[in-house]
Amino acid sequence: MLDIKLVRTNPELVKENIKKKFQDEKLVLVDEVLALDEQFRASKSRGDELRQQRNTVSKEIGRLMKEGKKEEAEETKKRVSAIAEELEEMERRESEMTEEIKKRMMVIPNIIDDSVPIGRDDSENVELERFGEPVIPDFEVPYHTDIIERLNGIDLDSARRTSGNGFYYLIGDIARLHEAILAFARDFMINKGFTYCIPPFMIRSDVVTGVMSFAEMENMMYKIEGEDLYLIGTSEHSMIGKYAGQLLTEEQLPQTMTSYSPCFRKEVGAHGIEERGVYRVHQFEKQEMIVVCKPEDSMDWYNKMWRYSVEFFRALDIPVRALECCSGDLADLKVKSVDVEAWSPRQKKYFEVCSCSNMGDAQARRLGIRIKNAEGNYFPHTLNNTVVAPPRMLIAYLENNLQADGKVRIPEALRMYMGGKEIIG
Repeated sequence: MLDIKLVRTNPELVKENIKKKFQDEKLVLVDEVLALDEQFRASKSRGDELRQQRNTVSKEIGRLMKEGKKEEAEETKKRVSAIAEELEEMERRESEMTEEIKKRMMVIPNIIDDSVPIGRDDSENVELERFGEPVIPDFEVPYHTDIIERLNGIDLDSARRTSGNGFYYLIGDIARLHEAILAFARDFMINKGFTYCIPPFMIRSDVVTGVMSFAEMENMMYKIEGEDLYLIGTSEHSMIGKYAGQLLTEEQLPQTMTSYSPCFRKEVGAHGIEERGVYRVHQFEKQEMIVVCKPEDSMDWYNKMWRYSVEFFRALDIPVRALECCSGDLADLKVKSVDVEAWSPRQKKYFEVCSCSNMGDAQARRLGIRIKNAEGNYFPHTLNNTVVAPPRMLIAYLENNLQADGKVRIPEALRMYMGGKEIIG
């Protein structure tokens, strides 16, 4: 959510940003906010006048009563009552205007960084760099579920009976590999100086609306019936929510946390929950990283964080590339974002496995996270990035470590988590 002062003082900047994101239908919101804000401030000014009048007239009642002028005092009391009624009505209207302003401000997109490429959708994202040499083996790479099934590592039929499409049972060495990847990710981030955390897997609605847009919430979140609770779609939600309403000191910054959680997603509007695959599913596990920092430090952290993901995947012998998201592909709260994509030898192309985002002060402003210094209080910047999200990452792992005989090589980084095994097969 933007600072209302920015909309007041520089509405053209806000409108130009909306145009860069190809959301012209939202341009009218800026004018509506300005009109409502003007009415609100006029009402507040009138309210201050009325309160001053009420105080003055109330003192007059006491004087009249002392002088025995009861009739005049009664008339003056009526004036005080009339002022009180007008104030009550104004306060009610001010509360309504505050909600109307907030409703519009919540969907006006954040100001994107000047370095973000301008484009309508993900087809116009810009490749930044490649890491590792993409290899196409001289043997056919099967579909990822076929690889796992040949290793007796998955049961989709049973999952469909218990839960429906978008769920799975992982079994044996594949289940162990899944957990080994998460354990390696945990230790990898701890070694980068991040504090490990297991957060709540459900959060209240005020936290949900603090960390994401309404459209994302509708398409992603599962609501617990009869409760003000939602299952998290990523641990970033509860990790940033951890700081809601907090006043931190600059000495406490940066806050660097890495968190494990299961994740639950409706995937409304997704291009098909596959019956056979595990690329897009309703339930998965994830290792995340978040940073809360000074505004001047956030771009440095942003670049560190997505490069951590690159380093992690390269440790598992998976070629990746970094792809900068264009303006039209950025969610409304994001200032800047980069996707890390892994190489798929079977598809002969890259696909997304991580997403790193700088949210500026949008989440902090919504959640009331503030930093105290000698000059006063200010909002910090928040950032988040996926370390790894199996089982999607398993697709890249299996395809890039598959051997001609159908066995899967275990990179050295994972062997200590796999009981010393070098091969699955």
